[in-house]
Amino acid sequence: MKPGIHPAYGPVVFRDRAANYAFLTRSTMTSDKTIDWEDGNTYPVVDVEISNVSHPFYTGTARVLDTAGRVERFERRFGRREAK
Repeated sequence: MKPGIHPAYGPVVFRDRAANYAFLTRSTMTSDKTIDWEDGNTYPVVDVEISNVSHPFYTGTARVLDTAGRVERFERRFGRREAK
């Protein structure tokens, strides 16, 4: 890699505020806020809205949509499709 054209790549703590969960990883993201981590070091912290801990796809708590109601509403608006 060419020196001087890439952002600094270092340890960063990502904190999921919804699930009260944080994990340490490496990233190019920076932040003015810092956190004292479990190993005794201080790292920049980036607050995120959602992570694998709080996202419905990963947790299995996805909301069930009323698809039958949507289909019926569509058929009322545009008519029922004729079978061939």
